[in-house]
Amino acid sequence: MKRSDIVRSIQVNFKNMRTSDAAEMLDAVTDYIIESVASGNRIEVRGFGTFQPRARATKIGYNPCTGQPMKLEASTTILFKPSRELTKRMNG
Repeated sequence: MKRSDIVRSIQVNFKNMRTSDAAEMLDAVTDYIIESVASGNRIEVRGFGTFQPRARATKIGYNPCTGQPMKLEASTTILFKPSRELTKRMNG
């Protein structure tokens, strides 16, 4: 599903909403989630799941072509954990 598909589905649910308003609403929600997780906060959307930052420590990896060890720097990533309701709906 693309961003345009989500915007279109918002318009279907709110019949009087313009395309630009639906796009702005989607952008506002995604921007808030991105800013909050980037600042270290956990976001919980009931019935959908949680987004939270996850720190990765420095570690030694290996180059798959040469087999030489490489130092992989510490980084932060986002962990998404789906809710039970979402998992149930996906599994039938």
